[in-house]
Amino acid sequence: MTGEWWQYLVIFFTSVVICSFLIPVFLRLAFKTGSLSNTKDGDPPVPHLGGLAIVSTFSLSVLLAAFIEQPNDGLNNLILVVALALILAVVGHIDDMRTLSPGIRLLVQFLCAFAVWLLDEGVSISQIEILDLLITIFWLVGVTNAFNLLDNMDGLSAGLATISSLVFFAIASANGQYLVAALSLAVAGCSVGFLRHNFYPAKIYMGDAGSLFIGFLVSYLGLKLRFESPVSRSFVVPILVCLPAILDTTVVVFSRIWYRRSPFMGGKDHISHRLVKTGFSVPISVSLIYAVS
Repeated sequence: MTGEWWQYLVIFFTSVVICSFLIPVFLRLAFKTGSLSNTKDGDPPVPHLGGLAIVSTFSLSVLLAAFIEQPNDGLNNLILVVALALILAVVGHIDDMRTLSPGIRLLVQFLCAFAVWLLDEGVSISQIEILDLLITIFWLVGVTNAFNLLDNMDGLSAGLATISSLVFFAIASANGQYLVAALSLAVAGCSVGFLRHNFYPAKIYMGDAGSLFIGFLVSYLGLKLRFESPVSRSFVVPILVCLPAILDTTVVVFSRIWYRRSPFMGGKDHISHRLVKTGFSVPISVSLIYAVS
């Protein structure tokens, strides 16, 4: 199944417009409910309900994509995967409002990843089922957390989600995967609409609700890409697309373990922070990572 160019444009620009419209709504809601993140250096608190705008926009975009051209297959799995992403968003929102233990967060992520495997949506790069299962879970949980950890500087996580999903769109549309292409554009549209309010200096944060939701969708879309080339080589493509996020997480985790700190604790040891320490401004540091991506 292939999509016409106008269908893709409708999905992308509708996502951008809806998210841009919803951000001010959730901004006002955040100030009314006190859903604010404390900042350092005496700056005013920043609302962190942006993720709810992303979640709402993506859900509406999925309905729009299905209405424009109903998929012949995979619709039931799509609904279930979106439901899993919503579960992670709820867990993230609870963590934004009242801190959850890392164990609970990881448990839910592992269960969602295992559910994707049960839907027969996992990787198949070996002849050993248990190995494919472990790779699937490691990929989904790893990339989900990578985008969550990337949300450490204004515009970084949303910007890399935009770049990654646009690359996935280009690959999927070239291979006739309308559903994957449409979903990728929906993620990109949500991210672009949010980025307008999140780039330095940020007026709103996506919070864990948004970063876990976006990260899970990006990791899932990477799994869904199909190629004519051998599977062993094609699986490298989503890894390369998400490499900046993966590299940042790897650096942070090993650095914190080396210095005997918990990998789950926040800190100023991300690649973006290291760039700022060398003298680059926040916008330049984020833009450099965009360029690498």
